[in-house]
Amino acid sequence: MTIKQNVTQIQQRIQYYTAQAQRQQSAVKLLAVSKTKTVEDIYQAYQAGQTTFGENYVQEGIDKIAYFQQQNIELEWHFIGPLQSNKTRLVAEHFDWMQTLDRIKIADRLNEQRPYYKAPLNVLIQINISDENSKSGITPNDMLALATHIQNLPHLRLRGLMAIPAPTDDLQQQEQAFNAMNSLFIALQQALPEAQIDTLSMGMTDDMASAIKCGSTMVRIGTAIFGAREYHK
Repeated sequence: MTIKQNVTQIQQRIQYYTAQAQRQQSAVKLLAVSKTKTVEDIYQAYQAGQTTFGENYVQEGIDKIAYFQQQNIELEWHFIGPLQSNKTRLVAEHFDWMQTLDRIKIADRLNEQRPYYKAPLNVLIQINISDENSKSGITPNDMLALATHIQNLPHLRLRGLMAIPAPTDDLQQQEQAFNAMNSLFIALQQALPEAQIDTLSMGMTDDMASAIKCGSTMVRIGTAIFGAREYHK
């Protein structure tokens, strides 16, 4: 299977799971996770109609963004990895979305460093929904305080929530975590009715069926599109 064929197949699976959940066909967006992959791989996905890509590493992502800008190919770039405060300027200057926001300090830096001539940086608050010590993200109890702070930052636009639940093959456990995230998403929409809260980023290759069933609006798929990740020494 080629990357182009993989993109088409994933889109078909998303449509199937969306129909199963009795949701609108356009309800779920595909984010192709292209970390460690080449610009040639990304271009193949683009040829299949994919225009939204997620990167975990700042410099690698910036190099790819620059390459496609030089080719006059307009893509939407999401930063989906943990972000250190010394790298915020690079994300603020180059990316369209930042999905892993979990600290006021990082929000303030992104806001200050976003170029004035660019649209506000779209951000998602990352929730540590499985309460894992090794995972980034804030607790559900801290969500509203951070959301309210972001709302007062003119160069950021809060769009919703993101989570990476603990991996499990237990469908009941998967749905429990995803349903908890959906409840938080609805609570956020109700708390900030004037905001554009429209994105719930959850679900990856192995659990996207459960995520879509439970209300995900964006699934982050890497392996099923590009194959196993290649980590260079």
